[in-house]
Amino acid sequence: MKRIAILGYSDGNGHPFSYSSIINGYSDEKLAKSGWPGIYEYVRRRDPSEFGIDGITITHAWTQDREVTERLCEACRIPNTVEDPQQLIGKVDAVIIARDDYETHCELALPLLKAGLHVFVDKPLSLKTSELRTFKPYLEKGKLMSCSGMRYARELDEARADLAGYGRVKLIRGAIVLSWEKYGVHLLDAALGVTPAHPVSVRMLPSDHASAAVRLDDGALIQIDALGESARTFHLEIFGTKRNGTFDITDNFSMFRRMLWHFSESIRTGQPAIDPERTLEIMRVLIAGQTAQKENREVFINELAI
Repeated sequence: MKRIAILGYSDGNGHPFSYSSIINGYSDEKLAKSGWPGIYEYVRRRDPSEFGIDGITITHAWTQDREVTERLCEACRIPNTVEDPQQLIGKVDAVIIARDDYETHCELALPLLKAGLHVFVDKPLSLKTSELRTFKPYLEKGKLMSCSGMRYARELDEARADLAGYGRVKLIRGAIVLSWEKYGVHLLDAALGVTPAHPVSVRMLPSDHASAAVRLDDGALIQIDALGESARTFHLEIFGTKRNGTFDITDNFSMFRRMLWHFSESIRTGQPAIDPERTLEIMRVLIAGQTAQKENREVFINELAI
């Protein structure tokens, strides 16, 4: 059984509680009082057979806030805490960095990777090319995994299994809440988990919110609208020459469980769960979108060498 640590949290992001409850199970009483009612509601509706992933268990936790760490451990049956992430070295086999403020990822992950641990980093991995160059060897060695759970969304199973049934895909269009930098990755992982095509360039469209047009090398277009403060939406559409599909992605539990299973398999096999170049490609699209917005021009992915 591989020992896993859960590390960190971000304001407004309950992933430490989601991921830990899926792997370890949970205390109904403590999770209900954890401060994450949305997570409690979707977790408590699942069948007991859906909890636990063979070969891994969360044995240690650390967050920046002692009180949050204690609530997490009580809610998700985690037996040990540490005072500093460095103390995890020698105590666990792998670490899940469950915070989405990408500015902290390199500082947190690099010492653990250098120590030989397997590390999962919540999305997005980094929006700095220098940090992505540092991460690249660990992605290639199967030591590092990073993605959005939407890469594994149950709602997209049909599209992934039968993309040919859509004919030639001409447009993939999606809308999501909050910012391009932090949430665009959700729909990029979803869309680029369906199509094998590669991004060529990014242009930001005139809009009050972030609206990105991503050209692909097969002639198709991905358009992603990050709506900022908006009613909750995780929505994707696929338009092909033979048929179209519309998908509202709502099953967080299933996507997270699948994602964590793939991380577990990567630990077991030592192989990357996702093509390392695909992970880096998605980060380059995010960076290209930032640059396109600042410079008001089409930015080509090959401008960003990693």
